[in-house]
Amino acid sequence: MNLTINGETKKFEDSLSVEQLLGQIGLDGTKVAVERNREIVPKSGYANTPLADGDNLEIVHFIGGGSGAKGGPKGGEGDGFEVAGQPYWSRLLVGTGKYKDFEQTKKAIEASGAEIVTVAVRRVNVSDPSEPMLVDYVDPKVYTYLPNTAGCYSADEAVRTLRLAREAGGWDLVKLEVLGDQKTLYPNMPETISAAETLIKEGFKVMVYCADDPIQAKRLEEMGCVAIMPLAAPIGSGLGVQNPVGIRIIVEQANVPVLVDAGVGTASDAAVAMELGCDGVLMNTAIAEAKDPVKMARAMKLAVESGRLAYLAGRMAKKKYADPSSPLAGLI
Repeated sequence: MNLTINGETKKFEDSLSVEQLLGQIGLDGTKVAVERNREIVPKSGYANTPLADGDNLEIVHFIGGGSGAKGGPKGGEGDGFEVAGQPYWSRLLVGTGKYKDFEQTKKAIEASGAEIVTVAVRRVNVSDPSEPMLVDYVDPKVYTYLPNTAGCYSADEAVRTLRLAREAGGWDLVKLEVLGDQKTLYPNMPETISAAETLIKEGFKVMVYCADDPIQAKRLEEMGCVAIMPLAAPIGSGLGVQNPVGIRIIVEQANVPVLVDAGVGTASDAAVAMELGCDGVLMNTAIAEAKDPVKMARAMKLAVESGRLAYLAGRMAKKKYADPSSPLAGLI
């Protein structure tokens, strides 16, 4: 029997069920999702789903690219927020890609204080099933895994990816991003809206990466997206918030959380986003590609907290001329 598994043709002597195939390959069925001829196989059906000659299988898992907040605030002020009705204390969300290894990923996430981590859905390495998996280092019982659609350029690709993600881990809170081109990685808004419509109908709770356009952001909210995530700058650019006016308007009109996503480069960028009133910031490259990712993760945690406090405190008014801080009365 010939099977195509993750794009590679493999020959097997006997007829197999999905469960038997995973056993032969050496994969833990609880950590993967299986698609047979573009139809997801439920985990409960692995044992009684026979495979036939010529079947095309995709076996995926989460890679670097749960439960909610427990035990009260992690960082001092107790100023949490909610996503889809679930409370979180940390307003910093982090990605899990680009680190040198999973051990560094784990340490950086711990230093960041983040409770939500984004994860990509990718093919399992069937040639080396013993290869470490993210779930072995970042416990989905401790952190909320947020499957994303990084690398998807159409609504169909994004929807298919998140259906597999739900089967792999059971999570319906997801991050949708549909990219327009490889140079800018800007969102393709028509495809994003199309994918969001489908996912919401299927019961997904969609956090959506979008342009820094207040009109499009409001449309996504009205469709039923649970969080709006405008870019600060192109993904991975580190340029910081390029359109503070647009993001401020998005924040002012929103009735769901607004989180800046993409383009943050250093701690001051995160603080700026929070001072605009954003509910949180999501970042990956800014931490993972720092010279010391663990220290940068700690810096980002503090920046998000300080930016939030500054927003709540209310900044002083900007003035055209100097205004002495020392009283003039009693001057010698």
